[in-house]
Amino acid sequence: MSTINVEQISKSFGAQKAVDNVSFDVEPGEIFGLLGPNGAGKTTSIRIILDIFKPDTGKVSILGGQMTEEKKNKIGYLPEERGLYQDISLDRCLIYLATLKGMDEHEAQKRISEYLEKFDLAASKKKKVKELSKGMQQKAQLITTLVHKPEIVIIDEPFSALDPVNTQMVKDILQEERARGTSIVMCTHQMHQVEALADRIALISQGKTVLYGTLANVRQQFAKEALIVRTSSALPAELPGVSEIEKTNSHNILHLVEGQKPQDILRELLTRNIVVEQFEIALPTLDEIFIEVVKNKGVSE
Repeated sequence: MSTINVEQISKSFGAQKAVDNVSFDVEPGEIFGLLGPNGAGKTTSIRIILDIFKPDTGKVSILGGQMTEEKKNKIGYLPEERGLYQDISLDRCLIYLATLKGMDEHEAQKRISEYLEKFDLAASKKKKVKELSKGMQQKAQLITTLVHKPEIVIIDEPFSALDPVNTQMVKDILQEERARGTSIVMCTHQMHQVEALADRIALISQGKTVLYGTLANVRQQFAKEALIVRTSSALPAELPGVSEIEKTNSHNILHLVEGQKPQDILRELLTRNIVVEQFEIALPTLDEIFIEVVKNKGVSE
């Protein structure tokens, strides 16, 4: 059973249609990338899922039915805008927010202490939140999202203000949550992070779902007739079935004549005794797909 089922939701604000017939599912134990340019309808969709907004049409099912107050305690939400109390100590802030999710104060204190150690924040627990750096506040906000062990986690720009070490730590934690069976909805403009983490994606543009599926299928859908080839020696200037050889610092991109099979190119290289170190279909990056789809929809960032 899907933990989140979004079925043909639409939402307008005056004459502006923010979400237009959007549908997708999120399964247990997966990271789902909800993507789109600024103003595409992602945040409105999330607020409908969280029951902050009511859809004009369509419906949302959470954990098998309508949203309830009890189900809200099974959700962890990391908004893009930080929502921590700035004038109290970090540990007091985190414990208070954990109790709002139904946790016993003693259990919250114990679990938060563990997270503070894990996130390298233990030495700062008595500092006021406003005294912490942006990166430290981002880690603190993530603790409030995860401390009550939610079944659903919705995170908006989770890597904002984080250095590479902390980014990797957050990625590891998200993968641990996925392995625990948590459903994770991730909104971010960092497409390389989506490629590294997401099982499936939905791309929203102008309020509509324009791409939906597994990351592998989406990339395959936009694949061009080209190969990435790296060899230990220079390639010949021309190869049968290859219309253009594009050289980069690390490899060659072979653009194929329409209908040409990659196996034939590999056979030709081996026949010429060329040592092939890398040979793969040139699948586009998610960045390239994002730009192509959004431009075709006439949307700009």
